[in-house]
Amino acid sequence: MLNRIILIGRLTKDPELRYTPNGKAVASFTLAVDRQFKNQQGEREADFINIVVWGTQAENCANYLSKGKLAAVDGRLQIRSFDGQDGQRRWITEVVADNVRFLSPKGGSDSGFEPANVGTEIDFSDDDIPF
Repeated sequence: MLNRIILIGRLTKDPELRYTPNGKAVASFTLAVDRQFKNQQGEREADFINIVVWGTQAENCANYLSKGKLAAVDGRLQIRSFDGQDGQRRWITEVVADNVRFLSPKGGSDSGFEPANVGTEIDFSDDDIPF
């Protein structure tokens, strides 16, 4: 059996850091992940996916990620249920992160950030190749 999810998206708000009664850190945030296709109006839509991360990584996420930052999440899908105060059964779908990578540049705003030299041609000659 395999339950693996890899996502890249932007945070919709700052991560929320909490601690369990045992002192273990847990952070949660929502990642907006663009869909590959555009809707009838020619606009991209996004899926908003709840992420949960534990331990030191949770503290790192709370310290270094913020709304709008680009992040990659590698984890597993978890679906759990609970009974609400009204007695109705509620279901929660979330990704429990095993690894979170910060993809935005350090400091400052990264709106419109694009990695350098992606999809652009680089001019060089055979003499530039070291082998």
